[in-house]
Amino acid sequence: MPPEFFHEGDLVGVLTTQPLDRLLDYKAPEGGCHLGAFVEVPLGPRKVLGVIWGAGKGDYDRAKIRSVIRVLDVAPMRDEMRVFLTRAADYTLTPMPAMLRLGTRAPGLGDPQSMRKVYRLGAKDPDRMTSAREKVLAVLRDYGGLSFTKRELAEMADVGTSVVNGLVKQGAVTEEEAPRDTPYPRLDPDYGGKALSADQAAGAEALRAALRRDAYDTTLLKGVTGSGKTEVYLEAVAECLRMGRQALVLLPEIALSGEFIARVEARFGMKPAEWHSGVTMTERRRCWRMVGQGDAQLVVGARSALFLPYQNLGLIVVDEEHDTSYKQEDGVLYNARDMAVLRAAINGAQVVLASATPSLESWANVEAGKYKRLELTSRFGAAVMPKMSAIDMRVEDVPGGTWVSPTLRDAMQSRLDRGEQSLVFLNRRGYAPITLCRACGHQIGCDDCDARMVEHRFLKRLMCHQCGETKPMPTVCPSCGAEDRLSAVGPGVERMGEEVAKLFPDARVAVLSSDLYGSARAMKAHIEQIAEGGTDIIIGTQLVAKGHNFPLLTLVGVIDADLGLQGSDLRAAERTFQLMRQVAGRAGRAATPGEALLQTYQPEHAVIRAILAGDEESFWKAEAAERKAAGVPPYGRMAGIILSSPNVQDVFDLGAEMARMDVPLRQIGAQVFGPAPAPIARVRGRHRVRLLVKADKTAPLQQALAKWTGQFRLPTNLRLAIDIDPQSFY
Repeated sequence: MPPEFFHEGDLVGVLTTQPLDRLLDYKAPEGGCHLGAFVEVPLGPRKVLGVIWGAGKGDYDRAKIRSVIRVLDVAPMRDEMRVFLTRAADYTLTPMPAMLRLGTRAPGLGDPQSMRKVYRLGAKDPDRMTSAREKVLAVLRDYGGLSFTKRELAEMADVGTSVVNGLVKQGAVTEEEAPRDTPYPRLDPDYGGKALSADQAAGAEALRAALRRDAYDTTLLKGVTGSGKTEVYLEAVAECLRMGRQALVLLPEIALSGEFIARVEARFGMKPAEWHSGVTMTERRRCWRMVGQGDAQLVVGARSALFLPYQNLGLIVVDEEHDTSYKQEDGVLYNARDMAVLRAAINGAQVVLASATPSLESWANVEAGKYKRLELTSRFGAAVMPKMSAIDMRVEDVPGGTWVSPTLRDAMQSRLDRGEQSLVFLNRRGYAPITLCRACGHQIGCDDCDARMVEHRFLKRLMCHQCGETKPMPTVCPSCGAEDRLSAVGPGVERMGEEVAKLFPDARVAVLSSDLYGSARAMKAHIEQIAEGGTDIIIGTQLVAKGHNFPLLTLVGVIDADLGLQGSDLRAAERTFQLMRQVAGRAGRAATPGEALLQTYQPEHAVIRAILAGDEESFWKAEAAERKAAGVPPYGRMAGIILSSPNVQDVFDLGAEMARMDVPLRQIGAQVFGPAPAPIARVRGRHRVRLLVKADKTAPLQQALAKWTGQFRLPTNLRLAIDIDPQSFY
């Protein structure tokens, strides 16, 4: 065991965030340092961030070993965090410096504290009391001496900032300088609990009892859409707070956070800490520091919130646990759902995986007895599950270039007549999947990828959904030079918006797609406006399937229910099933019953039949039997190898050599498939080749992969990435 404290001059091993394959030896600074301390060390002419990882090796001329420059004024990394990063690195075959970068993704950790103005209750009464002033003073009294920024105070009192300024002049409110990285207000677990149904109350008590056992466990919280899963797991959060431990709630989509934060505030009286790309850099640093000090009780965040330095983590909730956005697809390749289970096991914490349509992996872990299962079988209150039926497109009279069937159109009209909302759902984004020339057939592709560019008419640009590149919509064909012959083919959200506006000229139509917003805040504002009834017909992509609550929505029409059934993805059936069930669940969440209509050319397809019947257990059992017979996840193991280089010959040569020299994999009974061009064979100017490794469930895959890939010297500019448990095969 390494010592817990190193005295001045002792040799320490420092893990830095730089891409090096070893710890570096330094001398402990004046005053010494603790194991796990965050430090600044010299590396060549630079100063870099690192963590004291253990004792130094001393296998270097001691006279040349430099000293740690300084210890940063932040809480040291705890033992369990170092274990988590090490085990996550071993599992994903990621170099440790890259894991440490994930654990230190807050700007200015070494900077001195900056100051900001905060406002508290003053000693004087204002000379004249107004209703606006009374609101401000009531907020300060209610929160018992807490300080707020001017904007926070004005927002909570629902007044303008000038009211706060006036109270400061009167001495009724005091203005003080305080450190910017302040503790988060304390959450009250007994503040705003709601009356629960019998179903919910039983589920909440089971989760509370699990927390009180103070040991690791994972529970799958399964409930039909609208059954109140959130209220149930917030009761588990409340119990965690009562026990003095920290809680983390992971959300799959930043756009969901606004509505969710409001629910948390209503339940606990104050807002939690937030961690995602939509918060400011200042707030990210504050969150990171306060989590490490134990001054943030609850974090709501995206998948990277798993790598915050929790002081006493007791509960992790993974909401919509089936969602594919929990898989990080670039940089460090990890699945946040699986890493949540690993982190909780190390911390002795509870995990709650919440979903109406669980992943087959979680379902299989329940069947195997690894996870517990809690089920909410009915919708909360008066709401009932929507009626689901298929529209057989083979017998519908749909004019060329349009996609809304007469049956769906009539259903939408009846909702309009009753003042209810309809959702037209597409399993894609943009104006259309491809833009082609009607004269020569040329399809406009991305200059840096092998993907086709999609027209975004609102932006008047073409966009590559692979690398994000955009370019203006051309007026002439870049291939044959023909003018005005470029045309968008196939439905996209913007084109669908135009079609719906023509069908229903008096309706208020809103297009809801993440591509169309400049910021997460703009998206949240639009979603809130829709929920309040500011729209009659919503045109949406997968974004709307994720947790939004539109009380007036009673009809969901799925334009292309068959789309996800094509392709070679082993999870195609599972994802189509999940997505269709999730999006159908948006309908009828209040007292008015809902209906979901699926336009399909394959109404007899097993997946479509399972969706309509709502027989989830039969679907999972059939899907599990197929996967088990094929020996693929979750009943087998897979790893993707992605080679990329600007030189196409280099990637194919290395791929072929790797396939030939596969002895370490054959020794564990694994098979290698490929090399083959990736489905999108060029991204950002780099050619991409994939190999796929398939092994038995119990095979020591990581060990064999490390041995296999370690045989090869990579040419300059060629990258090799290993994706354990790949979720996509692009």
